[in-house]
Amino acid sequence: MAELSETYACVPSTERGRGILISGDPKSDSIVYCNGRSVIIRSLGRPLEASIYGEHAYQATVARFSPNGEWVASADVSGTVRIWGRHGDRVLKNEFRVLSGRIDDLQWSPDGQRIVASGDGKGKSFVRAFMWDSGTNVGEFDGHSRRVLSCAFKPTRPFRIVTCGEDFLVNFYEGPPFKFKLSQREHSNFVNCVRFSPDGNKFITVSSDKKGIIYDAKTGEKMGELPAADGHKGSIYAVSWSPDSKQVLTVSADKTAKVWEIMDDGNGKLNRTLECLGSGGLDDMLVGCLWQNDHLVTVSLGGAINIFSASDPEKTAIKFSGHMKSITSLSCLHQSGQKIILSSSYDGVIVRWLQGVGYVGKLQRKDSPQIKCFAAVEEELLTSGFDNKVWRIPLNEDQCGEAVHVDVGSQPKDLSFAVKFPEVALVSTDSGLAILRGSKLASSIKVGYTVTASAISPDGTEAIVGGQDGKLHIYSIAGDVLTEESVLEKHRGAITVIRYSPDTSMFASADANREAVVWDHITCEVKLKNMLYHTARINCLAWSPDSRMVATGSLDTCVIVYEVDKPASNRVTIKGAHLGGVYGLAFCDENSVISSGEDACVRLWRLIQQ
Repeated sequence: MAELSETYACVPSTERGRGILISGDPKSDSIVYCNGRSVIIRSLGRPLEASIYGEHAYQATVARFSPNGEWVASADVSGTVRIWGRHGDRVLKNEFRVLSGRIDDLQWSPDGQRIVASGDGKGKSFVRAFMWDSGTNVGEFDGHSRRVLSCAFKPTRPFRIVTCGEDFLVNFYEGPPFKFKLSQREHSNFVNCVRFSPDGNKFITVSSDKKGIIYDAKTGEKMGELPAADGHKGSIYAVSWSPDSKQVLTVSADKTAKVWEIMDDGNGKLNRTLECLGSGGLDDMLVGCLWQNDHLVTVSLGGAINIFSASDPEKTAIKFSGHMKSITSLSCLHQSGQKIILSSSYDGVIVRWLQGVGYVGKLQRKDSPQIKCFAAVEEELLTSGFDNKVWRIPLNEDQCGEAVHVDVGSQPKDLSFAVKFPEVALVSTDSGLAILRGSKLASSIKVGYTVTASAISPDGTEAIVGGQDGKLHIYSIAGDVLTEESVLEKHRGAITVIRYSPDTSMFASADANREAVVWDHITCEVKLKNMLYHTARINCLAWSPDSRMVATGSLDTCVIVYEVDKPASNRVTIKGAHLGGVYGLAFCDENSVISSGEDACVRLWRLIQQ
């Protein structure tokens, strides 16, 4: 039996030069956002509680809670809107193909009966409003010639809809059935976001021309604007009203968020500027915001979520972040008495997590190239990207030292440390093996087969290399000389991963043909066979610290845990552990296993003995 105990969720997908629209549910104090094909619901008070919906066939773009908080409407790049139940087994209420292109924004009507969606489409159809239960159209939306970036539904009767987009226009529609009333051309660049105030008296638009303009919600006429003197120095990407309709929060590419007071005559006055902590790089540009109850939420281009207090300006902001791209490897380290989990994704981000706390920071490297292979011991990291270099990075708690690189002659396929003597490391490339001692290339040999995986024993005296042909080649290491001792044949597919058990009495290997095998180290006999319960290639494998259990993770989204002393049929299967496949596995103690995958999330599972 395995139960999910913690989820370290991914951050919202962002894109340079575009805002993202996150939304929330004030009753339960949660926010909802999208990453890849997943829609993530997170509680602001309890960041370790995240629930993830993964039924979209294409990349999800925007999601919103219904006014009563029971349903969620989410949209994707194919123009499809799915309406599903928020609780329980997330029953699908309806699915509609709304536009012919990507949907950028959608909004519920205050009575929860209608939905308006806007985005990209063919011809003139950039906006559509429809009934939530039948999908029938409720109006005609003419007047836009390019992609519509945002739309808003007036929260009080009589209903109105406002849209804005890349043609610099703000269009005002009356209804239902909705029809074009008037168009405003106050902006001189893309209009990124439009929002009605909760009391239904005003609406505001913000644009890449650094302006924010306030209009009358009943007539659609301009009332005033945010003063340029205190204004943003870059494009304004998003805006959100306070619950009392007296203030707005704006975020911009100039890396600041500002809170404005909106006067009765429609002009704004700067209240305060929020400085988001960061290195000041591109990743700190702010692209999304939300004002919910007492929380001011901002999202940066790097995906970091900062939460400020609206009532107490002195209170320090809470920051949580994570991965935006698929996580390729995981390791669990002991540092100063704590178990630290390190995860790395191919875009070069390495994140530190603490069990029970979640996100505790990113590892800042001086140059952060992409990461394809990653290995870690207590005081050092070994990484390689898509070139010929292997980087050795000294690790001091949460600080990275001066990295040194070794050129191994071709792109590394697999890296591993000799755990007891971490200055020794084995690097395998397509057609050869290399031994590193410190920052020197101690020796390298060419082999006559295509290498796909490798591992070095903890004491550094032996290496096992797996090939495309499914054979395991065992090499002895004397000094720095590699000598082939024997070849093991059992696998019927290319070897994908090899791992020694912590007590070195066994080793395990897995292949692309969904089979894993546990071998006795001394006799090289098969110790546990018939581990054939995955339905696709096995990507990763991990041993428990007491060498009693072995876990495998696969492209079929499952994690399977086997006990070495029992037959393989006595397994524990975690189905659907990660949308799109499991790519990283590690045990942090005898009864808990950590997994990561394509969905950019890390999950901690507790194993319960039957």
